[in-house]
Amino acid sequence: MSRSLKKGPYTDEKLMKKVKKALATGDKKSIKTWARASTITPEMVGLSFAVHNGRDFLNVYVDENMVGHKLGEFSLTRKFVKHGGKMQKAQEKEENAAPAVPANNK
Repeated sequence: MSRSLKKGPYTDEKLMKKVKKALATGDKKSIKTWARASTITPEMVGLSFAVHNGRDFLNVYVDENMVGHKLGEFSLTRKFVKHGGKMQKAQEKEENAAPAVPANNK
């Protein structure tokens, strides 16, 4: 269920203070934040954020297409570990062993 239009989008107050300060000074450093639930507003476009993913901070550069989304959507919390096993190793070995041969154009 989405947030009520009457309330407006959620943005962390401390984060907005940092955004306004960065815009006033023209500072290009990443703004460090733990506020993953904050909605990206138009004032944030062009700024860089270091968003915490539970382990470390990932840099997120905000552009126009991100407005309305949450900061946490762009800082993934889970690392994909590819499926392995004998079959996967055999496929990788075949791909590396047989390089592509260019076609003869006569």
